[in-house]
Amino acid sequence: MARVIFYEKPGCKGGTKQKVLLTAAGHEVVTYSLLTEPWTAERLRSFFGDRTVSEWFNKSAPKVKSGEVIPESIDADTALVMMLRDPLLIRRPLIEVGNRREVGFDVEKIDAWIGLKPVDDSLKEMSEKLMQQNLQGCSHGHDHEHHHGKGGCKNHGQEQHQH
Repeated sequence: MARVIFYEKPGCKGGTKQKVLLTAAGHEVVTYSLLTEPWTAERLRSFFGDRTVSEWFNKSAPKVKSGEVIPESIDADTALVMMLRDPLLIRRPLIEVGNRREVGFDVEKIDAWIGLKPVDDSLKEMSEKLMQQNLQGCSHGHDHEHHHGKGGCKNHGQEQHQH
């Protein structure tokens, strides 16, 4: 089992589901707030690998949804500066296991990387249901308006972890 460093927006329901899936698979999940982490451009960039710049962005971020930020029209250096100023723009979660870093929660990719098979049969049904959901985006869905404040989805989950 792996020690998974998991950078999230505290209180986000999608992040909670992702952590449940990782924990059910026997991984140790160490959580940090994406919003308060002291990022540098170089460190943040290391999570994005060979993805296109538009894939670095959280499509549910208020500035993206409003059209103020258009990820497809931004170069890498500008994107990093924007994300350092406004961490809500960063696609979540950022995941680190050993020397490898990834962005987003692609179930197939993570299962192939560290495994998502539940360690206990009692967790199997729950894990299977979670894996059938879209764990890439906001748990509220895309069909309604809501705003993500700095406290988390719907401003719940005020706890934040520090290094």
